[in-house]
Amino acid sequence: MTRVEVDGNGPTDGASFSTAARAAVEALLAPVDADLARRYPGEPGTRQPVHTVYVPADAFGADTVRTWGRRALEAFDRHAATPTELARALGVADDGLLADVHARVRAKLEREPIEDLRIDFEDGYGRRPDAEEDEAAVRAAELVATAVAEGSAPPYLGIRVKCMEAPVRARGIRTLELFLATLLARGGLPQGLVLTLPKVTYAEQVTALVRLLEDFERRTGLPAGRIGFEIQIETTQAILGPDGRATVARMIEAAEGRATGLHYGTFDYSAACGVSAAHQSLDHPVADHAKAVMQVAAAGTGVRLSDGSTNVIPTGSTEQVHAAWRLHHGLVRRSLARAYYQGWDMHPAHLPTRYAAVYSFYREGLAVAAARLAGYVAKTGGELTGGEAAGGDVMDEPATARALSGYLLRGLDCGAVDLAEVTAPTGLDRERLNALAGR
Repeated sequence: MTRVEVDGNGPTDGASFSTAARAAVEALLAPVDADLARRYPGEPGTRQPVHTVYVPADAFGADTVRTWGRRALEAFDRHAATPTELARALGVADDGLLADVHARVRAKLEREPIEDLRIDFEDGYGRRPDAEEDEAAVRAAELVATAVAEGSAPPYLGIRVKCMEAPVRARGIRTLELFLATLLARGGLPQGLVLTLPKVTYAEQVTALVRLLEDFERRTGLPAGRIGFEIQIETTQAILGPDGRATVARMIEAAEGRATGLHYGTFDYSAACGVSAAHQSLDHPVADHAKAVMQVAAAGTGVRLSDGSTNVIPTGSTEQVHAAWRLHHGLVRRSLARAYYQGWDMHPAHLPTRYAAVYSFYREGLAVAAARLAGYVAKTGGELTGGEAAGGDVMDEPATARALSGYLLRGLDCGAVDLAEVTAPTGLDRERLNALAGR
């Protein structure tokens, strides 16, 4: 056997890569490195709301958040006043975990019933005379500005305007212009501002919004790129284009770094696929296909995903409410397991089951996730480099450590778990959890 001697730079017998070859590789891959960094910046490092609540613009008022919280609490206390009643309502076991979940849900509904609020000027509002929508856009911005100034606004809020299709394009642009201009006049754009562009069919419609926002920022002195927006995926053309390519990936690119989220529109998309009304649901195969394409297109880009909604409303008798709650709870849990950590809620009585599902999801996995992450940190010192590390009977890699810390952070963000419950078994504070999660 021939033995190759190695010095500090490589093999010494001439069987090595030349300096010229190494330089050629660097030159070849430098544009690729830059493109990867631009297209796939990774996790944005901010809190993601667990839901978005849609309220028609004409129904939005200064007391909307309080009213939703009060009505949600009324439904919770009437139909699930105890952990045992909540277990029966959801069709789950009445274990020790549910008592804690029940208490946390009630506290959440009192403290922060809505995490993300969207004032709707599209389907929930419809077509109105221009003067009426002008007035509503200004009024919405004034209410938002007041809520932000008073500290009563939810963490995220904004508007959904009409789409970029020709019949309503000018109206949507006008509403957006009035809303943003009024916010600026009333103290500036809030940090949690979110804009939603619905019914996107072509990437050029995304580019059109980018150009409008660029112009607005330039004319008002705002920093370039200050205003981002969500893209709503409600059409088949947004998933698969006429050229056979995944259009949603082109839309993310067309947003030029401004896209913050992709929201799946359950009923518009299902109808576009020919699904009959009785079978339009978040768990229909056409929904799963669309969301899988969205998920792959968004992975690593920093663009977050949101599932849609159910149109089964928890109202009526306790039996009717419990049936609707079981459906909603199951759909939310299904979405969470598939890494859709956000969804739409259309009625105040959806809030109890939203938080019950979310809190159960994070509390059920808390002990195992913390133990696995503690094992990883013990083996690696918390570095996201190198090979696998054992956490109990599981061999975890750096990518899994990112997922574990991200899971714990999501639980912390929404109030499902407390920092002490994470720090005690892992030894990690919030800063180190952020670092491990890539935030």
